[in-house]
Amino acid sequence: MQVIVTHPTLTTTLGSPTVVGSPLALTQPLQLVSTCVAFSLVARAAAWAGPMAGRILRPLPLVLHNFPITFACYAALSCLLASIIYPTTYVQFLSHGRTRNHAITATVFSCIACVAYTTEVARTRASPGEIAGYMATDLGLLKVLETFVSCIIFVFISSPYLYHNWPALEWCVAVYTICFVLAALTILLSLGHCTNMLPIPFPRFLLGLALLSITLYATALVLWPLYQFSKKYAAQLWQAVYVSCSDRNPYHVCSWDHRLAVTILTAINLLAYVGDLVYSAHLVFVNV
Repeated sequence: MQVIVTHPTLTTTLGSPTVVGSPLALTQPLQLVSTCVAFSLVARAAAWAGPMAGRILRPLPLVLHNFPITFACYAALSCLLASIIYPTTYVQFLSHGRTRNHAITATVFSCIACVAYTTEVARTRASPGEIAGYMATDLGLLKVLETFVSCIIFVFISSPYLYHNWPALEWCVAVYTICFVLAALTILLSLGHCTNMLPIPFPRFLLGLALLSITLYATALVLWPLYQFSKKYAAQLWQAVYVSCSDRNPYHVCSWDHRLAVTILTAINLLAYVGDLVYSAHLVFVNV
């Protein structure tokens, strides 16, 4: 199904419709300028070194640019993440000078881009009662959030010593991977209009997927902090945390921070899946 939107349009000589008086006409140039300025300032001043700089982008899910709502949502979350991590893990440790000024300005433009993309998401998402595609609904946006949070988790668990040779923690990693793959598959099926290929109705598939993900994430939320922060269950891991956190390098991200971040992100994704379950159950029972 397509999103039904009524706007005044103007057909150019090339035959492509241009929306007149739409907020998107203002936010899209702002998004482009803000992200370009932020990137240019960081690159020009070489203000991007640090352990989190190179790894934060690699695991991010592949965004299909043909679908604006999906791209805008991922872009808003990415800019938000950059606006938080960049100043807290790098900018605050810079000495006063040209490089710091460039980094601060880049952070400001990153925030502006985040606001612009968020505005586009709010503007293009489906309203209650409106006929729309899955990705323009609250359920679709929740799927974007779930995959994005999973990718951040993968960044923080990129060091195998956090879980290697600990079956309970390896199970948690498996949970993050399985749920991410299933959520990403759902997005791809929706973007490719292939949901009719499923053996069961799409709403029931979403409901079952939400139930499975909640069950898996609930086990991870118990096991991950239990084995990461308890001397009783993981004394060797506890010792590794102490050694890692004794490093006073300001650019060093302590392994304790990695463990705590994964715990918080696990809780966030669990809440997202609970919301997913509520919306999916409503969708199923309404269509019964």
